Amino acid sequence: MVAYFRQIYEVLFTIYVGMRLTLKYAYTKRITVQYPDVKPTIQQRFRGIHYYEIERCSACGLCAKACPVDCIYIEKSGVRKMDKATGRAVGGAMTRYAIDYSKCMFCGLCTEACPTECIKMGNVHDFSGYDRKSMIVEFTDLARQGHRTVQPYWMQNRKMADWVTQLKKEWQDRAEPAREHMKQALVQTEVSVKKSADDSPKTEG
Repeated sequence: MVAYFRQIYEVLFTIYVGMRLTLKYAYTKRITVQYPDVKPTIQQRFRGIHYYEIERCSACGLCAKACPVDCIYIEKSGVRKMDKATGRAVGGAMTRYAIDYSKCMFCGLCTEACPTECIKMGNVHDFSGYDRKSMIVEFTDLARQGHRTVQPYWMQNRKMADWVTQLKKEWQDRAEPAREHMKQALVQTEVSVKKSADDSPKTEG
């Protein structure tokens, strides 16, 4: 008998908690953001289109392995290793780094698996295309143009809102110091190997 009334109490209490939260927002004043003239509010931990630092990518493939939908494609001409002195990867050229956003679920697992933290979730909130092929972003092609993230159609118009112009400038300013290094990641570079004392030829006396 006690268990029966306890169940009734739990059901009523659960309904009360849910309705209290619903009624709290049901009669609040609604605010309509005049997008795209007004910038939408992006939370700090928002997961948007990726921000990719190609010069720091070692092409280890851990991001692709961590992806639950297999939407990341990586190709390289040879082994790439991190140069601890510069914090950049050297060796083989990055021939392709692409993400298919028609499959991406924006879970962020790729960013957590990356050992060099070269792939991050960006703040591009709106990305669309006319077909599935246009949803595949070739980040190596963006690197050739000096970009770290995609520039959607609404950012390529001649007449843009002030916040769009400011956001575009922020992306360009962040990528500007590393543009030469981004282009170097697209070509093969020699890896300097430091020989230790044990590797030196020994003479028998």
